[in-house]
Amino acid sequence: MLHLAANQDCPVHGAGGYDSDFSDDDGQGESSERGLKRKREEDILQKPFHKGRHSKVAHSSFHSNELDREEARNRRAHLISMNAFERHKKFVGDYILYYGGQMADFKRSAAKDKRDLDVLRENHRFLWRDEDEEDMTWEKELAKKYYDKLFKEYCIADLSRYKENKFGFRWRTENEVVAGKGQFQCGNKRCEKEEGLKSWEVNFAYVEQGEKRNALVKLRLCPECSFKLNYHHK
Repeated sequence: MLHLAANQDCPVHGAGGYDSDFSDDDGQGESSERGLKRKREEDILQKPFHKGRHSKVAHSSFHSNELDREEARNRRAHLISMNAFERHKKFVGDYILYYGGQMADFKRSAAKDKRDLDVLRENHRFLWRDEDEEDMTWEKELAKKYYDKLFKEYCIADLSRYKENKFGFRWRTENEVVAGKGQFQCGNKRCEKEEGLKSWEVNFAYVEQGEKRNALVKLRLCPECSFKLNYHHK
């Protein structure tokens, strides 16, 4: 049996005096390379919207800004879902809540409201002349459009105040022409007699828009209404 003597000059590896063929430094290098490779693969496979394993706490200002944006989006969606009148009421309510006041302060005044009939009465002309069609407004155009639809061969008369020598005349409408009123029936608006009608040509003097005017008009009246028309004439 061969006995080897220990040489004191040779270094001794390991606690037990035995040397190893695999070094610890080499193992640590391989594991670090595998870790770096694994990290690179995780970075490549990680999707943009995925958060990290250890996410940081957002700042309070960022949180408040996000809440403001969300509230603004909800408010805009709520306003879009409302119609114009509901939005108007909401804004008025917010104004009163912030600045104070009452709903009566926002009530629209109806003192100047006008119907089409009111506009016609204010701008009506018994006879439209060329000077009346100057500086036309929408009110005058409405009255002129109504005037053009009237039939101006015979008139309808109001003889209720004949004893005061006051008479009212107007042109016939389409329905009255179809019914024969003023031509085949008495032209007095309160009379419907059809017998003994007589035609009259009257010089109608009237005041319109503060101006005195005259018009020659034709009437068809029964004997009784003809007497009223000529009550102040022999």
